[in-house]
Amino acid sequence: MPINITMPALSPTMEEGTLAKWLVKEGDEVSSGDLIAEIETDKATMEVEAVDEGVIAKLLVEEGTEGVAVNAVIAVLAEDGEDASALEAPASAGETAKPAAAAPEPTLETPAPKPETSASPAKAGAAPETPQKLASTPMPGARIKASPLAKRIAALKGIDLSALTGSGPHGRIVKKDVENAKPGTAVATRTAASPSKVGTASPDGLILPQLLDDRVYDPESYELVPLDGVRRVVARRLTESFMQVPHFPLTVDLRLDKLLAARKGINAAAREGIKISVNDMLIKASALSLMDEPDCNASYTDDGIAYHNGAHISVAVAIDGGLITPVVRNAHLKGLAEISAEMKDLAARARERKLKPQEYMGGTFSLSNLGMFGISNFGSIINPPEGMIMSVGAGAKQPVVGENDQLEVATVMSVTLTCDHRVIGGAEGAKWLQAFKRYVEQPEAMLL
Repeated sequence: MPINITMPALSPTMEEGTLAKWLVKEGDEVSSGDLIAEIETDKATMEVEAVDEGVIAKLLVEEGTEGVAVNAVIAVLAEDGEDASALEAPASAGETAKPAAAAPEPTLETPAPKPETSASPAKAGAAPETPQKLASTPMPGARIKASPLAKRIAALKGIDLSALTGSGPHGRIVKKDVENAKPGTAVATRTAASPSKVGTASPDGLILPQLLDDRVYDPESYELVPLDGVRRVVARRLTESFMQVPHFPLTVDLRLDKLLAARKGINAAAREGIKISVNDMLIKASALSLMDEPDCNASYTDDGIAYHNGAHISVAVAIDGGLITPVVRNAHLKGLAEISAEMKDLAARARERKLKPQEYMGGTFSLSNLGMFGISNFGSIINPPEGMIMSVGAGAKQPVVGENDQLEVATVMSVTLTCDHRVIGGAEGAKWLQAFKRYVEQPEAMLL
């Protein structure tokens, strides 16, 4: 019996992916564990292994195909003894499988049909409409049943939802219905006579469609590059975070002289191949501060506040098309050499998009450092569900007043801590910064 190979869900949030490359061809024999394809998710490119053994009978999705839904059939595997050439391919990933007709279950929106009585006779020769058909063809002015994502996409594309038939439960319009909408269902087209609308709210009333007004920008005056998976996910997550998380910043200046001197001494004494960076030391200091102030190592949930047992530091890494935050887990338990080696490996594979989901998910605190670009001070957007993110500026020599009230020159760095006010109050955030300041200005404290 042929076995369908489907698009795997490579992370908890993955809904679709790009089939970047086939590592097999039709007619190849594969065993369980053999690599068969490379899949691009919104964050990484991952290799997919075969689960069963057999012969690749059909490759249904071409290399480079984007937007392949999770669980869509991408290939067919023939078992031992089967004629691969005689197998009939199932519906491809781009086709929508139609379920067999079945009587709809009674729900609040589709009440079960009542038995015919003499008071309500059926009209002779008339085929009664099913409740599901009624649900998918709303009357004028009736509420249109559609998912929030489908409404948002329809608003962005200018598609009239009332002209669509939903394929979801009880006629609900879902994402694929809007994406597969044929020309002619749009409310308006972007032409000179009908300019695109600017400032029109999306159906949820929260996010405005981001479109360029053709009355201001001639479509021929710019090149429109479609969003890739990383850009799209970063845009959505940061917009949601900025709108939904009540945040506040706390800024403090730190003297770096002792930390820089300690780093120089550590690197001079380290064995060959080990080179500690300032960022490595800040990761360690952040982790120890979280353990000193456990009220800040927390995440907000609707069910309560989750206080984490370990300090898992997410570190922002710039990649082509956006950024990603690989996680150094249990950084409070690791030495600087281990943190340095792990961070170098994570950053290198992040830029190649080779990270596994567990390597960029599950952080409890984020660190973003733009000091190497000369940025002196900035604030970052919280990376949910983490409760805090710290923005690190450049260290620069400045005149300061020393302990003996004498003017002296010191290397000063500014950091800004952005806190989720649902979890962390101003006093808790300030105590965390005090702990962090102590580790930075007295780096020997990291050894205690």
